[in-house]
Amino acid sequence: MSHAFDQHNASRRRALAQLSAASLATLAPWALAQKPISVGFIYVGPKDDFGYNQAHAESVAEIKKLPGVKAVEEENVPETQAVQKTMQGMISQDGATLLFPTSFGYFDPHMLAVAGKNPNVRFAHCGGMWTAGKHPTNTGSFFGYIDEAQYLNGVIAGHASKSKKIGFVAAKPIPQVLRNINAFTMGARSVDPKITCSVIFTGDWSMAVKEAEATNSLADQGIDVFTMHVDGPKVIVETAAKRGKMVCGYHASQAKLAPAAYLTGAEWNWLTAYKQILEAARSGAPHPNFVRGGLKEGFVKTSPYGAAVSEGARKNADAIKAKMIAGSFDIFGGELKDNTGKVVIPKGKVFKQTDIELEGMNYLVEGVIGKI
Repeated sequence: MSHAFDQHNASRRRALAQLSAASLATLAPWALAQKPISVGFIYVGPKDDFGYNQAHAESVAEIKKLPGVKAVEEENVPETQAVQKTMQGMISQDGATLLFPTSFGYFDPHMLAVAGKNPNVRFAHCGGMWTAGKHPTNTGSFFGYIDEAQYLNGVIAGHASKSKKIGFVAAKPIPQVLRNINAFTMGARSVDPKITCSVIFTGDWSMAVKEAEATNSLADQGIDVFTMHVDGPKVIVETAAKRGKMVCGYHASQAKLAPAAYLTGAEWNWLTAYKQILEAARSGAPHPNFVRGGLKEGFVKTSPYGAAVSEGARKNADAIKAKMIAGSFDIFGGELKDNTGKVVIPKGKVFKQTDIELEGMNYLVEGVIGKI
């Protein structure tokens, strides 16, 4: 009897042990995912700039709603030693173990310097800068294929332009900016190959006076649809609208600034990348060093169409967007020439969005009026 009782107890203990193990296995990911974490977000400009910084801040507002996440933010931090102090302060004073320095110029030397001194802290930079074997594994970069949305901006611009002259106000001729200019131009020229896109580089991410000057200069040349790649598109949008021109936005929606002139826009959805990197940090998974995505992955989106967008334009853009999401549309394929007539992508060659060569783009395509 006692032997049977002992056997029963032993099997009961085994069953309980197995049940506990199973329960722990089920609970473990949840428990780890809920591990409290302090995260720092750093912006080069104001959070309400109707642009780059606002797009980040809107996603951070969603991150703040997640249980167990303490989000610390600092805006208007220049791309100087100041950002190193901000990062170190977030680590030392706020206990941040994951930092998102969001501006292009934060990466080298600033983020790399702070990362070297803090090997147990994870750093995720916004931009296409991280390279395997070259940069520390506690650092990484995330970016979105927003050229997809800029191509769609171009399709809408191509339908809307009466002068067949569209314009692009850009900050600096870095690969991501050139990729956007080229995609916008190619989108418009897919509607009408006679369309040209005039580009002016202001030389800085945020320079309101030069942005207004560039917009007025292009308007004087007969450009009737604008887009841009600067941190805060507000001045360009408002200036173009005052001149009676149409606008395709960038970064976030600027529709509120000029409802009648706003056609559509290329917007970021940084929440997707933030969550992916944050969840890895909370669960102890390896730091995702190289994070990318486009429309399909929910990293970018398009602004709702404005009233001035025709039915034909909507159908054209929607059909291409559906192909992009399905993975059956490639923007950059040969034969493609630059605006000096040189072949930059040979016939038969097609680049997928994930092809790293596109992140080193150093040319302006045929149809662009401007120089790097």
